[in-house]
Amino acid sequence: MRIGEAGAERPALLDEAGRLLDLSGSVRDLDGAFFAAGGLEVLRSLASGSQLPVIGELGPDGDVKVSGGARIGAPVAKPEKILCIGLNYRDHAEETGNPIPAEPVVFMKAPNCLVGPNDEILVPRASLKTDWEIELAVVLGERARYLDSPDAAAEVILGYAISNDVSEREFQLERGGQWDKGKCCETFNPMGPWLVTRDEIDDVQALGLRLRVNGVTRQDGSTRDMVYGVHHIVWYLSQFMVLEPGDIINTGTPAGVSLGHDDVPFLTSGDRVELEADGLGRQASPVGQA
Repeated sequence: MRIGEAGAERPALLDEAGRLLDLSGSVRDLDGAFFAAGGLEVLRSLASGSQLPVIGELGPDGDVKVSGGARIGAPVAKPEKILCIGLNYRDHAEETGNPIPAEPVVFMKAPNCLVGPNDEILVPRASLKTDWEIELAVVLGERARYLDSPDAAAEVILGYAISNDVSEREFQLERGGQWDKGKCCETFNPMGPWLVTRDEIDDVQALGLRLRVNGVTRQDGSTRDMVYGVHHIVWYLSQFMVLEPGDIINTGTPAGVSLGHDDVPFLTSGDRVELEADGLGRQASPVGQA
């Protein structure tokens, strides 16, 4: 985890006892350079120590309570790339009137879209169709280049987190050009609260994903329904680009977005979006106006 005001977060670790430990005396930040230098082993070593300052704890409701109510930031600092996979759940492709892709649909989000799990989502100026998408995010721990097979992807994955691929559908689909205009608006990628290492997830293709807007369940799916699984996605992307430590991959969303339902309103200022995923915690973002 990363705790503190935007741009001044300090790294933290949730140990097996449910204590939130301050890593800032031992780790500069949780970024690609740290992961590339064996950061996962460093974290495992620090987790076994008892001398780190305690700055919070895991509450009985499953949420982290940070001392003084400090902000929780995105769990990865300054990724080089945020890659996304579109139409990767059969029910989502169906609800939006699209065929199942013959190969993964790939697009990118600007890294400065990344915000904390409870930060405000800003509806862009002139937007009428700001939408939500709960997704499983994959974080790379090693460089991946021309992986031999999907099986090889397991070794380059550091861990997983919840991601909200917020999208402005008019900008994305009705204004011409590529999808990026509707995907790269500020605050359009809340992520976290924490990064869970791959060894802590028994089966990444059996995680429940749930999203509510103003208390109403809009998405309730499972990663078992992906068209292309996590390891296939990482292998596939490595055939076209070099994946670096700290890169983030948003792996697609299940059915339940506003785009697919005329009777489901898009987001407006004053709304509240809540996401949760099995083993990955919860996030809750208020919606405001840019």
